[in-house]
Amino acid sequence: MTPTDIHYLDAHALAEKIRQREISSVEVTKMMLSRIERLDTQLHSYAYVMHEQALTQAEWADRQTMKGEIPGPLHGVPIAVKDLYWVKGAPTAAGTTVYRDFVPNADATAVRKLREAGAIILGKLQLTEGAFATHHPTIIPPVNPWNADCWPGASSSGSGVATAAGLCYASLGTDTGGSIRFPCAANGLTGIKPSWGRVSRYGVFELGASLDHAGPMARSAVDAALMLSIIAGYDSNDPTSRVEEQWPMPDASESLRGLTIGIDYDWCIHGADAATVEAINRTLTTLKELGAIFREVRFPDARHVVDEWEINCGVEVAVAHESTYPQLAEQYGPALTRLIETGRATTSLRYQQVLLHRAAFRGQVNKLMSEVDVLLAPVQPFAAPTHQKLSELAQDPELNARLIQFTAPFNSTGHPSITLPCGLTENGMPIGFQLIAAHGAEATLCRSGIVWQQATDWHRARPMR
Repeated sequence: MTPTDIHYLDAHALAEKIRQREISSVEVTKMMLSRIERLDTQLHSYAYVMHEQALTQAEWADRQTMKGEIPGPLHGVPIAVKDLYWVKGAPTAAGTTVYRDFVPNADATAVRKLREAGAIILGKLQLTEGAFATHHPTIIPPVNPWNADCWPGASSSGSGVATAAGLCYASLGTDTGGSIRFPCAANGLTGIKPSWGRVSRYGVFELGASLDHAGPMARSAVDAALMLSIIAGYDSNDPTSRVEEQWPMPDASESLRGLTIGIDYDWCIHGADAATVEAINRTLTTLKELGAIFREVRFPDARHVVDEWEINCGVEVAVAHESTYPQLAEQYGPALTRLIETGRATTSLRYQQVLLHRAAFRGQVNKLMSEVDVLLAPVQPFAAPTHQKLSELAQDPELNARLIQFTAPFNSTGHPSITLPCGLTENGMPIGFQLIAAHGAEATLCRSGIVWQQATDWHRARPMR
């Protein structure tokens, strides 16, 4: 690896170099800030860059290193966070114009934990408006570093672009209907949507409170697992967070021997394009070679929860924005306006039907997950969709439902998922797949992802120098 490749080191590898004093945190932070200044005028991944604050943190980290005091496993490592997360003293707009002047006086719990582990916060990463489908009309959307004509994923678009392009070593995202998984698949990253409640949502702007999941996005399963081990855990500021022991890093393993993977092949390929089907078949072959045991299963009928995801989310986002909508409606973009209006127009009777369908489906998935260790699925049926393809989806409700058919069900049930790179299209664009596990079984997912990446090198592909 040449000096110019340091920006693509794994976060845990960089942390070791800083601990061993092979490189300083100030050096790395200055290099990263310079790279952001040079490249992000084209990629638009950052909403706000914290130059002075990041360098001040890095200087402190180097003083601690010299004293032999290493506070945590990300000591001195520059990362960035989706602009839904509060960062003390930094604007947190949530992709909106309504909140563009909001400056929190505290960190989100996940941000605080990362700081305590030694991480340097480079800045806030751009996202779609309010973390819904599209960016606010006044905001330049992030650009996929692999191909500007292709979708960078949503809503954690800036997190996906910055992490893939080497503008941070890892990032925080959120996932309400696929918003960690889509940008990870689109940018060749590894991301974890934890069990609902595994990571505190205190200090994170809501989209849909019961659907929102906070989690890490990284360039490797080791880094994603490390990030999760830091940010997971109970938080008294978030009464919905899980009351359990701190989530540990998984033990290393060289094979998947004995791991039972469930697959409903018909469900996996339903409506999928040829590139996605080919990638799934190749993934199945490799996982079998690694010792996994496959069991054919029947995935519960998810049509209700997929079709009703917007109603569920719409009601919750209407509540989340009730202090600013409709009184400031003129400041909202069309997509978020439509979702809020959907929620405001939903009757209590209809909403109760949605909740009952969701509860029944969650029970069915719980039963399925009691029979296998993990479930395999694509992230999306369309590999590397272009912006033109996405515009067609926006105009066709049926096509849009197909886009979220593999992601939204697990927001409704709260089951954890890990997204892993598994191939490239003919045009050289990344393809990802996901493994889903029972509630609380993130260690199984991370162990599986680490083994997968010991045997494959899809996660080592890079979009640019």
